[in-house]
Amino acid sequence: MQQVKTYKFKLYQSKKNKHLHQQVDISGIIWNHSIALHRRYSKLTGQSLNLYDLQKHLAKLKKRPKYAYWGKVGSQAIQDITQRIDKAYKLFFGNLKRKVRTAPPGFKKVKRYMSFTLKQAGWKLLDGNKIKIQGIVYKYSKSREIPADVKTVTVKRDTLGNLYLYFVVQEETSQINQAMTGNSAGFDFGLKVFLKPSIGEDIESPLYFREAMAELKLAQQNLARKVKFSGGWQKARMIVTRIYQTVVNKRRDWFFKLAHELTDEFDQLYFEDLNMKGMQALWGRKAGDLARSEFMSILGYVASTKGKLVHLIDRFYPSSKTCSDCGHVKHDLKLSDRQWACPSCGVIHDRDLNAALNIHRVGASTLRVGNVRPALTAVAV
Repeated sequence: MQQVKTYKFKLYQSKKNKHLHQQVDISGIIWNHSIALHRRYSKLTGQSLNLYDLQKHLAKLKKRPKYAYWGKVGSQAIQDITQRIDKAYKLFFGNLKRKVRTAPPGFKKVKRYMSFTLKQAGWKLLDGNKIKIQGIVYKYSKSREIPADVKTVTVKRDTLGNLYLYFVVQEETSQINQAMTGNSAGFDFGLKVFLKPSIGEDIESPLYFREAMAELKLAQQNLARKVKFSGGWQKARMIVTRIYQTVVNKRRDWFFKLAHELTDEFDQLYFEDLNMKGMQALWGRKAGDLARSEFMSILGYVASTKGKLVHLIDRFYPSSKTCSDCGHVKHDLKLSDRQWACPSCGVIHDRDLNAALNIHRVGASTLRVGNVRPALTAVAV
């Protein structure tokens, strides 16, 4: 079957990398210039700026001496920037029609701008672990072979200043020849535990951010004592950033290991389609440390490689308030009620286990080919 897959490789540290950092910065400048044009055009005409008109205008600007340096990123990278802005505006206006409150695309700090993307021109893979980008050869850590049919190449930098290559390919993938277990389960996300399965033991979250808080506090205090933008301040800032990056890496590694454990044990995995942004706003740092959206993305990818299924049920289904024995709905159930007795049949429920049982039952009963809502599968590996 056809599958979109992203291969990620780290570029070697080199003095030549300054050219790539410069191209990322220029991409950020072009992004901000395009946003300014959109806003000015909307203010003057009351209409949104057409993608073709924007690209045509930027092509003219690039010929002027003042903007000649834009040519360092290549025309395809500029087209990708304008296409992403156009897509973001279309999503914004579509949400307005649906009465969903979202913000339009905005300006970004150039130093925090992260990437630029090339399609069929501006890059070339060379022998071994070398790649030529805009006429300059770079080396990268090649841990596996890259398929021939590469759709796009993205150069991305992280908060530590490291540079990575992302190769997006569409390839025929054969699923891992793994025997099916015949098992299925429903899973309820919690705050005290990461996952409560309908069968089996609770899955505790390591909460890596909470573990790093003491070290992070000292590093931030040290940063606060430095003169802003001084050499010492830059070093202290990198220490803080490195702590955050370590947390992200540990959590992602744990997510992949857990995804493989679950897909080895179960053929169908049912979850509730939660409003992750709403939970983040309600629970703050704790919900952020659990990073459920990232886990679902990774789980969906791992499941697809093994022929397993991740199915999401309707987020508005009252999984916690419905008795898993008789189906009675206790509408007055509070969030603080961790156990409750069903007024109809008298069964005493653990809130999270009851929700997991309901998710399993509803997911299995509503599973149809047209209803399958798998998690995102284009994961960088």
